[in-house]
This record gives sequence, C-alpha cells and structure tokens, in this order.
Amino acid sequence: MTTTTEARTRSGRLMLNKVPEVTIWFWVIKILCTTVGESFADWINMKLGVGLVNTAWIFTGVFVVVLAVQLRLKRYVPFPYWLTVVVVSVTGTLYTDILTDQLNVPLWISSAVFSVLLAVVFGVWWLRERTLSIHSVTTLPRESFYWLAVLVTFALGTATGDWTLELTGWSPGASVLLPLGLIAAITLLWKFGANPVLSFWLAYILTRPLGANIGDWLASPKVAQPGEPTGLALGTFTTSLIFLGLILATVVYLTVTRSDVTETYEAAHANHTTGDLRKERVGLAGFGLLAVATTGLLIWAHSQPHVGPAPEADNTSAVQMAPGEAVKKFPPAKVTALKTLASTALKDARSGNAKGAHTAAQSLRDLWDADQASLQPLDQTGWTSIDAQMDKVLGTFGIDHSNPPMPPAQQEKELNALLTDMG
Repeated sequence: MTTTTEARTRSGRLMLNKVPEVTIWFWVIKILCTTVGESFADWINMKLGVGLVNTAWIFTGVFVVVLAVQLRLKRYVPFPYWLTVVVVSVTGTLYTDILTDQLNVPLWISSAVFSVLLAVVFGVWWLRERTLSIHSVTTLPRESFYWLAVLVTFALGTATGDWTLELTGWSPGASVLLPLGLIAAITLLWKFGANPVLSFWLAYILTRPLGANIGDWLASPKVAQPGEPTGLALGTFTTSLIFLGLILATVVYLTVTRSDVTETYEAAHANHTTGDLRKERVGLAGFGLLAVATTGLLIWAHSQPHVGPAPEADNTSAVQMAPGEAVKKFPPAKVTALKTLASTALKDARSGNAKGAHTAAQSLRDLWDADQASLQPLDQTGWTSIDAQMDKVLGTFGIDHSNPPMPPAQQEKELNALLTDMG
C-alpha cells in the first residue's frame, strides 16, 4: 500500500524523500528487520548473558549513532535506512520488555500508554506539517517525527503482540495468522479506497508482532514444557544469521536497481487527486468492524481452555535428588555462574535490597533459559529437578508469574533450596 500527498516544506533543509517507495519489497524487508531484531536481541540478552537492561543501553547507543548518520543524509539510501529500522526494532522491543520484565508493568497498561503516545506523536506531527504521508519526508523535522513514530510503533507492536499471546496462550506458529490476517484485511480495505495513510500505519504496527512471532517460531525448541513456545529449533543465533543474510541480499538488490526510490520532485509535482470521501468513510467503518471482530476473537480465545505455565505446585520434580546430584553432569563453569547469581540474589534479599535481589533473580532466569539447549540433553532428570526449583524461586519474585513479589523470607527459603540442589 502506498500514500500520496503533496509535499510541502514549512521549514528545514530541503532533501530528496528520505523514505523508500512502499512496494512489496518495503513490506518484505520490514518483516525481515522485525524478525532479526527480535531474535538478535534475545541472543545478546540471553545467550551472551548481557542482561535486559544492559542490552537496552547498548542498543540505545547504537540507535543514536545510526540515526545520526541517517539524518545527515540528503536522500534515501537503502543500507543506512534499513540498518536504522533494524536497530530501532530492537530498541523499541527492549523498552517494552523492560517495562514488562523489570518493572512488572502489565501488558495492557503498556499497550494503552504506547497507543496514547503514538497518538500524541501523530497529532503534533500533523499540527506542524499538515501531513503524515511518508512520501513527503523531505525535511529534518518531518524525518524526526517519522523515526519517533517508528520507535513507538515497535514498542506498541511488542506490547500488543505479547498481550495477545498472554490472553490466548497461542503458540508462535499459530499467532502468526492473526497479524497476517489483519494486514491482509487492511490491504483489501486500502484497495477499496480506505485512507492510505491510516492503512499504512496500521499495517506498519502489525508487522511487529508478525515478525516477532515468525522469529519465535523459528528459534523455539521443538519440544518444551507446557506453556512454553515450540517451533523449528533453529535457535536465535541461526535465525538472526539467516534473516540478516536475507536483509543484506534485499538491500543490495534495492541499491543496485533503485526500484524503491522516490524523488521529491515526483512527490511534489504529481497530479494531486483527492480521495473518494465516501469510500474513505466506508473504509474507516471497515477498520472499526475489524477492531470489533479482533476483540471478539481474543475474548473467545481467552475463554477457551489453553495450556499456560504449569501451576507452581505442579512443578516439583517427582525425583528427589541428593545435593549436587542434579548438576553433576553439567559443566562446572555454568553451574558456578548460576550459583553466583543465586547467591547474589540471596545476599540482596537478606540485606533488604529488593531491587538488587529482583535484578539478580532476573539475570539468573535469563542465564538458565539461555543454557537450556546445552544442559537439558546432558541430564534430562537433573535439568527437570533444577528447573522445578528455579521456577519456585522466580515465583517468589513475581518473575514469569502473575503474583506480586513474596516476602523476603520466602525468597530466601527458595534460593537456599536452589543453592542446596546445585551443591
């Protein structure tokens, strides 16, 4: 879908259009960028053990650098533009993850906040520039508004996508169908005559959960515990490499062919035709019906029995193992790293440093999840035993559980039990 609006310069440096033409290539590479953003962030955060907050700081710095390069250009250049999209997709996702995993903000609140924030960005953008069309991003202010809107759409897409999974319990593979179907419906409404700018931004938001679900489906293990995602078991690193290769190939193609370049003169001097207001109103009503239908589907799915995380009482391993026996076949370095984080959480809990204890417990969870692929095959029984106790620990901190953090005494009890199990 494309948008056409007469370019008008109020102030700022005049440039060639800084955004590519919206062709099928635009949507293909946008979804590729979203998928690699999700998988690459997970790889750095979990596999490398950098941690969520540190990963967010790293990508915020990278985002500032690549955005500065992009803003200095006077026209659209494929490589820096799509590099900025990849980085902003990771950054926006991480901001939502921090709200959810670190600050325990419910996903429905995050979704509402980012929706309001996006409306504010669009409102200010419209009041100043009188257009939201990406075909007239020809000044620094317009491009600044554009990238701010893109950042918020990624954060909003992350929150609404994760909220959908939380409500429905769908697997990543099945969850792909909802945003894909919505994008198809929006495309049909745009073809009918719905407002092109609104159609574009709605589809743009939906590519985030679509790409993320594709990434989770490719990276998740084929077999997992009840409530955990399953997929093709490619892993986050392999998934990232595959999609980075596809992005690079597409960018090279676009650089050579220049098939997605829109010049300012063409945008500003094309014959301006006013859309059919009646069709736009019908399209707007169609969007409303689509929203109602989607809400009804989610309510129905939420009411259906579906597999969620196993209750805490059910997570206790049926096999009672002697202290240290469960981790006997695991690499000592990995066990030491886990024990160090558990000891840090215990120390902070005892001293009353609730924030420090929660952060250490979160890092413990991230490291344990990152090591699952390498530890579980070594000793299924030992891994299951430690995983059951690990889940009890996380439950006392309200991590991956709906309950609020428990009293420090309960946290200390479960952490001591975990350290005993690990010898």
